[in-house]
Amino acid sequence: MPNVILHSVRMAVSSSNSLLSTSLLKPSFSHFPLKRLVSIPTCLYNSNNNNKKLSTATPACAIATDSSQSHTQTATFSLNDETQIEKTEKLLLPTNQSSQNLLRIRHTCAHVMAMAVQKLFPDAKVTIGPWIDSGFYYDFDIEPLTDKDLKRIKKEMDRIIARNLPLIREEVSRDEAQRRIMAINEPYKIEILESIKEDPITIYHIGNEWWDLCAGPHVESTGNINRKAVELESVAGAYWRGDEKKPMLQRIYGTAWENEEQLKAYLHFKEEARRRDHRRLGQDLDLFSIQDEAGGGLVFWHPKGAIVRHIIEDSWKKIHIERGYNLLYTPHVAKADLWKISGHLDFYRENMYDQMNIEDELYQLRPMNCPYHILVYKRKLNSYRDFPIRVAELGTVYRYELSGSLHGLFRVRGFTQDDAHIFCLEDQIKDEISGVLDLTEEILLQFGFSKYEVNLSTRPEKAVGGDDIWEKATSALKDALDDKGWSYQLDEGGGAFYGPKIDLKIEDALGRKWQCSTIQVDFNLPQRFDITYVDSNIYIYIYAHTSDSS
Repeated sequence: MPNVILHSVRMAVSSSNSLLSTSLLKPSFSHFPLKRLVSIPTCLYNSNNNNKKLSTATPACAIATDSSQSHTQTATFSLNDETQIEKTEKLLLPTNQSSQNLLRIRHTCAHVMAMAVQKLFPDAKVTIGPWIDSGFYYDFDIEPLTDKDLKRIKKEMDRIIARNLPLIREEVSRDEAQRRIMAINEPYKIEILESIKEDPITIYHIGNEWWDLCAGPHVESTGNINRKAVELESVAGAYWRGDEKKPMLQRIYGTAWENEEQLKAYLHFKEEARRRDHRRLGQDLDLFSIQDEAGGGLVFWHPKGAIVRHIIEDSWKKIHIERGYNLLYTPHVAKADLWKISGHLDFYRENMYDQMNIEDELYQLRPMNCPYHILVYKRKLNSYRDFPIRVAELGTVYRYELSGSLHGLFRVRGFTQDDAHIFCLEDQIKDEISGVLDLTEEILLQFGFSKYEVNLSTRPEKAVGGDDIWEKATSALKDALDDKGWSYQLDEGGGAFYGPKIDLKIEDALGRKWQCSTIQVDFNLPQRFDITYVDSNIYIYIYAHTSDSS
């Protein structure tokens, strides 16, 4: 069940994956400021952006695969409708990574669609139109479109494709590009032109009738597109540049494939996904709802859903207690100064709600649990003999999301994380991370997830801490993965602002990937909170985190 509390641990680096969140602290000199902090989070998060194939694992164990070795999407469909026939069919679909031809087709389809829209709606202004995992989209400044409009646009696209118009690449100077854009009155293209740093400017023409700023690549002519393998899927609102203060545009989504068979397989895949849509199942089974009167992204668990959640939470608590974790319950709000110390106000403010003035003091709804667990640690003086100290909480957090991005339980504004932190000595990091990964693996298997891929995410552009801290934290994660023997790929710049992380993506019954467990090493928070312990060893904070329940 999506976003139901499973298990997360923020811990030291090591083997398997975890749905719990635990953090580890590294002690500093007794009564001296913390010198270095490490945090390794593990977390479950839904994400299906990766279409690479995973290898099959045996039921008794989980297998981490090297996703870079295969670029074919595996889609598994259950075909047992009313007859309940125990049969599955595997359909292999190419991806943009595995087929350059498919990528070119999709990119060209975005241009053909834009050309069709402007033929039918001459006042429409164009913005951007990239290829995406399952097809393409294009954003237009235009009056709201209907399903009937989409049919008209598709027919016009078919006519353009049938004309077999060439795709012609042209290089022009920046001034010439600006002159042409102003001549056709395309204000969004001026802004796009200003964001392009390279010269000369490249333009792609469809015949001599329509052009767009574009670096390519494209097919040689529209005739290289199989019009029967193209379908317009939906239209949605999208803010220009993702900024709610800017104009609302109309985004048309389409899918494109190399042949009709691939399109049919994809549509079959979509239908199976629709049948499994957790929003429909939640309503049909009376598990949960999101009430307009209360606000978007805020989940109400009904009696049946609450029982399911209760069983999962009880299992979570039992496993954590057995593995040496102490359970915590902490407040949903805190003084804003706490989030200044942690760095969240500097690096995470856009995801936080506005502050509240209570008796002339500013308070903040919590977006994460980390600072609370540190305060629990700091309530007394700890000795090196006490480590590792493991704490865990099913902590409810609140994060601001644009209303247009909310999606059932997958994208919400309030949810409960199974969040854990482990405070440990530097020489305990590897064992603690191993324990977190083993715990993750154990819980994933309980829910039937035995296939996943592993990514190591490194320092992002916006981050706290010096280079030496980040290098040490990243090395700790690499060492743990190497000891585990897992294949992984680097996600440069994909780490959290406070530390690098290991991300695990699980595969569901339809072959889709979802980001779940995350293990982070954080040397920064212990330093920022001046955490100490009685000993002469360095003090490390290891953080492992997974989000799960709304």
